[in-house]
Amino acid sequence: MRVCYFGTYRAGYSRNRIMIEGLRRNGIEVIECHEPLWRGIEDRVEAATGGWARPSFAGRLLRVYARLLRKHREVGEYDVMVLGYPGQLDVPLARLLTRLRRRPLVLDVFMSIYLIAQERGLTKRSRITARLIYSLESLACRLADLLILDTEEYVAWFQKVYRIAPARFRLVPTGADDRVFRPVEPSRRDDGLFRVLYYGTFIPNHGVKYIVEAARLLQDDPGIHFELVGEGPDKEPARVLAETYGLANVTFTGWMEKENLLCKVAEADVCLGAFGTTPQSLMTVQNKIYEGLAAAKPVITGDGPAVRRALRHREHVYLCERANPRSLAEAIRALRADPELCRRLSENGHRIYRRQFDLNHIGDRFAAHLRELVGGFAG
Repeated sequence: MRVCYFGTYRAGYSRNRIMIEGLRRNGIEVIECHEPLWRGIEDRVEAATGGWARPSFAGRLLRVYARLLRKHREVGEYDVMVLGYPGQLDVPLARLLTRLRRRPLVLDVFMSIYLIAQERGLTKRSRITARLIYSLESLACRLADLLILDTEEYVAWFQKVYRIAPARFRLVPTGADDRVFRPVEPSRRDDGLFRVLYYGTFIPNHGVKYIVEAARLLQDDPGIHFELVGEGPDKEPARVLAETYGLANVTFTGWMEKENLLCKVAEADVCLGAFGTTPQSLMTVQNKIYEGLAAAKPVITGDGPAVRRALRHREHVYLCERANPRSLAEAIRALRADPELCRRLSENGHRIYRRQFDLNHIGDRFAAHLRELVGGFAG
């Protein structure tokens, strides 16, 4: 099978890297027909809050699509076109190209751009922009022949919000990239500290403020230390909160290259997942959870139907109540006091990752969905 991976998707984003490499590991030829559109998170936020209406953005979009069209002409024959995440904006052009070639079109939705804009408060700034994002995503879901999401809970949300039939969706879990996240021996000596690690984009669904509040509850225990790695909109409020409490047991660190981040993961005794109560947080199993399992680390994350469907409490991960710093603090105490539980979570978590959520298995699921589509496609 030959797959044209098309569009302005974020080429370096973990979801796209995992899906493309997973297909290749399963014998699928993937030709990337890609042009970058976005210059970073600030650029995307500006577009989502009205920047899309500026002539400069329209001009940039036209130039990008002109380059994509030239690249598409050079791709040659393919069996199916896949739009990487985020690909909602690219669907109309992709639908035209696949109609002309009589090929099926797949959209890896992965996350709702409308829901993300809502949760980050972007849709409140302009009702027109909010309606435009909603309409764009609704149209994209209807034009594609097949839609990919990671959980049944997210499918139910799309059915409720956009009235998209569940039969239009197939599931491919988030997984983790085992080219990066893998068991590594820590370089540090055992100094007696119990290291708790969060890394990510400091967004509402991660619930970073609850991590800081848990650190406050544990500040009298000098043997527990928190490190929060990354950047994002909730980082400064979290840093101010930690300063207000005078927390000496919390360290904030900026973005890291993947290999340096892996060293931090290796040194951690526990990795943290997501603790927010936003719909996005409840409906997904975040990358960082699977990455912790891939690195054979005990993972603590917020409870919810999506994570419980994929992983078992006290067997693969340790679940605590969301938006509850005391529950998170108790979970950290429980793991610190029970090395055998930590060992079991590490071993069992890594085992289920290797059996279901590594690149080979993610790619196998995705490839099976593509073969099913191509096999039944009438043109």
